[in-house]
Amino acid sequence: MPDQPPVTGPIPIYVKASPSGAELDMAALTAHVVSDVIDALLDPADTRLWDLLHEVANPPARAEGDTERLDREQLEHDLAERASSRVSVYGPQVQRLAASLLKAAGQHVPAARRAA
Repeated sequence: MPDQPPVTGPIPIYVKASPSGAELDMAALTAHVVSDVIDALLDPADTRLWDLLHEVANPPARAEGDTERLDREQLEHDLAERASSRVSVYGPQVQRLAASLLKAAGQHVPAARRAA
């Protein structure tokens, strides 16, 4: 990855060309999401997710043909709802990100499309 990301904050985004387009490295977003998940699990005002985590770790026996949603699926869904999923890009960083993506994808964008 390049030393300087085209987007420096609040979540740094690195762009690297790949054989079929571009790869975005958003390790800071991953850390932010993990922090959101930990906060959700440790929320003293709402222990439902913590309890559900323990149910997933120690599942009760299920009857054959049980069609209820699995506890793990529910936990994943609920935690995903609580976790960050958007990255803000401000001012000139939008142009820097776009330029980095176009540069990385340059070999994959037809010449007629580049002119547009």
